[in-house]
Amino acid sequence: MEQRRVGRSGLEVSRLGLGTMTWGRDTDADDAAAQLEAFVAAGGTLIDTANIYGDGDAESIIGTLVPDVVPRESVQLATTTVGVGGGRGRLLAALDGSLRRLDTDHVDLWLVHGFDTAVPYEETCSAMQTAVDSGRAVYVGVSGHAGWQLATQAAHLRGAGCPPVAVESEYSLVERTAEESLLSASAVHGMGLLAWAPLGRGVLTGKYRHGTPADSRGASPHFSRYVGRHRGEQAGRVVEAVATAADGLGTSPLAVACAWVRDRPGVASAVVGARDAAQLLGSLAAEDLVLPAEIRRALDDVSDPAGPDSVPV
Repeated sequence: MEQRRVGRSGLEVSRLGLGTMTWGRDTDADDAAAQLEAFVAAGGTLIDTANIYGDGDAESIIGTLVPDVVPRESVQLATTTVGVGGGRGRLLAALDGSLRRLDTDHVDLWLVHGFDTAVPYEETCSAMQTAVDSGRAVYVGVSGHAGWQLATQAAHLRGAGCPPVAVESEYSLVERTAEESLLSASAVHGMGLLAWAPLGRGVLTGKYRHGTPADSRGASPHFSRYVGRHRGEQAGRVVEAVATAADGLGTSPLAVACAWVRDRPGVASAVVGARDAAQLLGSLAAEDLVLPAEIRRALDDVSDPAGPDSVPV
């Protein structure tokens, strides 16, 4: 699998990342191990997690699998701290908790989620710098930020000699808000985008075209609202366009949707999640797909929030 630099940094990650949002909840340790083995065997290196996934269980599962199932040096561990605010003490305590669960002395990338307007951004930046200076994190970045928020913190951190390298955001054919300001701000500050939910929270696979499968996330009490956000009329038109493109290319809608995000300007890695190894292998198939220019243009048009309602593929 191709490795990419994250922004202008020295951090290299696989252009498809392994998301772990379901680990510890819908994905048990055995299925997680099978996913991890398949991912690394395909050349994947980026494992993306967060302190809130499975109430911490996702990180704990990773801590049991690395290095027992795959060597620590074969992967890049990225974790996001969510829900603790921007205060220095809480952020560093949350990072230490993640390190304990991950059973490692450092992560390759630490992302701080959310811009806390109740705390001076300089304090949040100080915590991020401390994480790097203390060896807890090799690189830092942000998640859940608007473009101006990213730019504010990035400018401060760069001035302090600790430039952030990554921003994580939802990005797909049914969610292109990142294009409004986030991608341009990240480019200016030399940061790469880690795109989560590149499959539109599962909607772009086409599984919901004719209803809600009983074994899908859309039927799960944990994720039904999560999936439902992208099941509107406009999203439906995009899904049909993706399905048509997949038929024409002899591949799956999943691969088309994933390849579209993976190759967008500024994207360092498209982070895909799966319940089991079989689902993950479907996503990994996108590695070999290159979308023809005419297909890409048609998908750009049909998914453009400011564009025409539909463009045939």
